[in-house]
Amino acid sequence: MAHGRLSFPRPRIGVGLSLARQAGYGKKHIRHDILAGLTVGTVAVPLSMALAIATGVAPQHGLYTAIIAGFLIALTGGTRFNVSGPTAAFIVILFPIVQQYGLGGLLIASIMAGLILLFLGLSRMGRLIRFIPYPVVLGFTAGIAVVIAALQIPDFLGLQLTEESSHFLANLQHIIERIGTLNLYELGIGLFSLFVMLLWPRTKLPVPAPLVGLVLSAGLAYLLNSGYFGSHLVDSIATISSSFSWHIEGQSGQGIPPMAPSFVLPWNLPGPNGEPLQVDFTLIRALLGPAFAIAVLAAIESLLCAVIADGLTKTKHDSNGELIGQGIGNIVTPFFGGITATAAIARTATSIRSGAYSPVAAMTHAGVVLLAVTLLADVLGLVPMTSLAALLFIVAWNMSEARHFIHTMRSAPGGDVLVLITCFGLTVVFDMVVAVAVGVGVASALFIKRMADYTHTTTPAHDHPDIGALPNTVAVYDVNGPLFFGAAEKAISSLKQVDPHVEMVILDMKDVPSIDASAILALQTLIEDLNKQGISLILVGLPARIIVKLRRAGIQKQRGTLTYTRSLQEAARVARHWQSL
Repeated sequence: MAHGRLSFPRPRIGVGLSLARQAGYGKKHIRHDILAGLTVGTVAVPLSMALAIATGVAPQHGLYTAIIAGFLIALTGGTRFNVSGPTAAFIVILFPIVQQYGLGGLLIASIMAGLILLFLGLSRMGRLIRFIPYPVVLGFTAGIAVVIAALQIPDFLGLQLTEESSHFLANLQHIIERIGTLNLYELGIGLFSLFVMLLWPRTKLPVPAPLVGLVLSAGLAYLLNSGYFGSHLVDSIATISSSFSWHIEGQSGQGIPPMAPSFVLPWNLPGPNGEPLQVDFTLIRALLGPAFAIAVLAAIESLLCAVIADGLTKTKHDSNGELIGQGIGNIVTPFFGGITATAAIARTATSIRSGAYSPVAAMTHAGVVLLAVTLLADVLGLVPMTSLAALLFIVAWNMSEARHFIHTMRSAPGGDVLVLITCFGLTVVFDMVVAVAVGVGVASALFIKRMADYTHTTTPAHDHPDIGALPNTVAVYDVNGPLFFGAAEKAISSLKQVDPHVEMVILDMKDVPSIDASAILALQTLIEDLNKQGISLILVGLPARIIVKLRRAGIQKQRGTLTYTRSLQEAARVARHWQSL
C-alpha cells in the first residue's frame, strides 16, 4: 500500500519461459525440447484431425488449433510443460454448438470462453477450481468418455446415418436404426487400426502408436480404394479426402487445404444454414451458457494437467498465469480458424517423458503440426475415417480412468460414490453442464451435513478443571465446530432449554473457527430468549474478527447481561462479580 492506495499482485504471464530462463537454459535443453516437440507433434497431428471431426467440423480446424493455440498458450501460460490443443473432453460440449450454430457459432463461443478464462486469471481465481470434488471430476470425465466412444461407432462401422446427435440415447437409437448399412470393409480397417495401436507399444520402438496405426491403415485403405484387390472395392473406404472438401480464396480441393492457417473473422464463417451468422445480442446471450461451460471445463482440465505435470517434474505452476494463457489462446485461435483449446494431459505427459524442459517443446510441437499441414496435406487426406474412430476409442478408454472409477466405487464413502454415479449418469444421459452443477450441489450438501455433524454443544461437568466450582445458578456450555447455516440451529437450539434455576450462561466458543449470518441470527434469537428469562450470557474465546462481526450485527456488551471474555478463568471472575451485584 502506498499513498493510501491498495495494490494487488499481478498474475505473471509466460511464467514457464521465465522459469526456464532462471534455470539456465542451454543447448542441451534446446535439444531435449526439440526432440520432445517432434515426438508430441507426430501424436498431435492425427489426434487434432480426429477430435475436430468428432466435434463436427473439418479436420483442418483441429490442426489450426494445435498450431495457433499450442504456440500461444505455451508462450503466455503459467506452466513450463503443458501442451495445448483440441481435446476429447470438449467433444460433448462443442458438437451440440456446431449442430445448432455452425462453425461460426462455435468460434464465437470459443472467443467468449477465452474472455471468461482471461477474467478468471486476472482476478486470481485459479485456486477456486481446486474446490471441485474429485468424484465430480472423475464422474463427468468417465461419462464424457462413454459419450465420445458412442459418437465414434458410426464411423467405425461405416454406417450411413441420416442424422447425428450428441445425446447418448438418441445416438444409440440412430445407430440401431441404421445398422443395416454396416460396411464390413470399413469395420475391418477400423479393427486393424485398433489392434495395431493397442499392440504397437509392446514393441518398445520409439515411434508413436497412433502414427503407425494410421499410416498402415491409410496404406491398406489406399490399396482397397484403388481397386488393387478388385474393382468392386474402389472407393469402398471413406477417407478424409472423400469426406471433406474446402474452398479458400477462390481455391478448392478435397481433404485438408495445404496451406498455413490465415486470418479470418469467425462471424463470417458458416452458421447452421451455411450462411454467415448475424452477430447480435440474441446470439451472444444464447452462446453465453455454452461459453461458460467451455471456460469451466478448460480451466479444470488445464489446471489438472498442470498439477499432473508438476508431479512428474517436481516443479510448480502458476494457476492464474495458466488461465490467462488459456484465455489468450482461445481468444486469438478462432481468428485463424481454430476451435476451442485446452491443455492435453496425454500430450503433456508424452512431452515430459520425451525430455521436455520448457515451453519450447510445446512451441516445437506446434511447428511440427504446421509442417504437416503445409507439406503433407495430401497424405493426411488418405487416412480412413474408421481409423480415426479407432484412435478416439483408445482416447476415450484412457480418458475414462476405468481403474480409478472402479477403485473409487469400492473404497470411497457412500456419499462420494453417490456423487460419482450421479455425475456419470447425468453426463451420459443429459450433458456435462447439468452433471457438474448437480454433482457439485450434491457434494456441497454432503459436506454441509458432515460439518453439521461435527459441530455440537456439550455441557461439561459442573466442577470445571479450568475454573473450579461455580454456583449452581451458572451453567457452562462448550460449543465446537464452525457455526454456519447447516449447523447453527443444531448447536444453539440445545441452549434454549436451560434449567429454571440458571441465572447465567457461559458459552466456551474458543473452538468455533467461523460464523455466518445464519448463526449470527440464531445467536441473536438465543440472546433475546435468555434476556426474557432474565439470564445473562458470557461469550468466551471468540477471535477478534468474529467479535467484530457480532458487534456489527448489534450484539454489543451490556453490563450484567452480555459480555465477551478471552478465557474461561476471566469468564468465571465476571460471573462471580455479576452474581455479587
